[in-house]
Amino acid sequence: MALYEIETESHIMVGWANSQEQAEHIAQVHYPEEKILRITRRPRDLWVISKRLLGLTGKAEPCDVARDCLTRASGDKLHAIRLYMLDTGADLHEAQRVIETNMAMGW
Repeated sequence: MALYEIETESHIMVGWANSQEQAEHIAQVHYPEEKILRITRRPRDLWVISKRLLGLTGKAEPCDVARDCLTRASGDKLHAIRLYMLDTGADLHEAQRVIETNMAMGW
């Protein structure tokens, strides 16, 4: 099985597939309304994302609490902000900043 990178109009997926056709099928199952722009077989068994290139340094580190709140809220930003405030005691401004930062980082 190989690791494939599948790019659609709005998403980039990375997943295991036995062939390029199977990788295409995976994308069509999960995002049937999107046109596939590119499918690339990755040369290694590892997908690496540079935190520095994404600007994830200093205060913008991924937050497990925020990501847990987003998961519990099924991605509903306002509900996730409320949950974060309840879980951490943060004020509205701080909770909004943390939740939105984690959404932008690909929660």
